Amino acid sequence: MAAENAPALGQIGWIDLTVPDAESIRNFYQHVTGWTPAPVAMGGYHDYRMNAANGQSAAGVCHARGKNAALPPVWLIYITVADLGESIRRCIERGGKLRAPPQSMGGEGRYCVIEDPAGAVAALYQPAISHQP
Repeated sequence: MAAENAPALGQIGWIDLTVPDAESIRNFYQHVTGWTPAPVAMGGYHDYRMNAANGQSAAGVCHARGKNAALPPVWLIYITVADLGESIRRCIERGGKLRAPPQSMGGEGRYCVIEDPAGAVAALYQPAISHQP
């Protein structure tokens, strides 16, 4: 990911919908919003990057399988952080939980899934690129 395309620290950089049947929900959003799906190989199945009419990526629709198996049906936001380990520590210190441990996103960075004290889930995302203050 190029530095100019990286989300700013603290911003929501991406959103995925995780559900048991990604194909039917993919079709639902394609017909309701006009998004166009693009398959993303997940090793034996596909998740989907949903693109807006202008071709820009809008969101993901994912199966509740593999790394996402423990997630409830949820629109999962990815909040950009500078230091994933430190953010996890602060989450737990403040009464949150780690729902899914840090995982690689290839050369793009790392993420984890947390649960806040109210029970809501979100992902924390640390880009592979460094942010300049």
